[in-house]
Amino acid sequence: MKISFEGKRVLVTGAGQGIGRGIAIELWKAGAKVVAVSRTQSHLDSLHAQYPSIDVVALDVGDYDKTRQVIDDLGHFDALVNNAAIANCQPFLECSPDVFDRMVNINVKSVINISQVVARKMIEKKIAGAIVNVSSQAAKKALKNHTIYGATKAALDSVTRTMALELGPYGIRVNAVNPTVIMTEMGKTEWSDPIKANAMLSRIPLDRFGEVSEVSDAVLYLLSDKASMINGVELPIDGGFLAA
Repeated sequence: MKISFEGKRVLVTGAGQGIGRGIAIELWKAGAKVVAVSRTQSHLDSLHAQYPSIDVVALDVGDYDKTRQVIDDLGHFDALVNNAAIANCQPFLECSPDVFDRMVNINVKSVINISQVVARKMIEKKIAGAIVNVSSQAAKKALKNHTIYGATKAALDSVTRTMALELGPYGIRVNAVNPTVIMTEMGKTEWSDPIKANAMLSRIPLDRFGEVSEVSDAVLYLLSDKASMINGVELPIDGGFLAA
């Protein structure tokens, strides 16, 4: 199934590496005019060197006012991928207020902030747009040391549903994807310990972790007109983890 984004402007946050970078590249390959946002300039420089026609913007989306201004100055978009997130995993009894505040700020508050700016311009321009929020299986099932992270992703799923409800009448669809462990460079490092990896793999019926392409394929589908009647869903990309 060929999906084209020719003539479409798409904003991707957290696009410097990992899942976000993969999504940005696949959108570019499908013809989109991609604007990639990341906090780390070196990651953006690397992306731009490989794909010079991808526009890059260095921005800490945790800075509410600056983010609002920068995103507003970028103009209108046909689609948005909210991928920027942080994970600082702590045991429940050690959860700290500073980690809580930082993760809520990036994983939830920044999504609302950026989506408000982008959606308002979609409405103003009468664009039947699409938004995908990158959530996690941790939103749906308890994972050890994931108290705060899982809570922020559960909040993101709730935000997704309400966005779908309120933006749907304007023709704007909003969905989420909920991946399991994905084999980004960081994922390969974090899950290189066989004991740790096997404990998670034993809960995944397909008995493997996911690849970046398996997330980007789902995101591109949800952003495309092929998914024109799909709104307000949270799509597991987890090999059956949530079904087991």
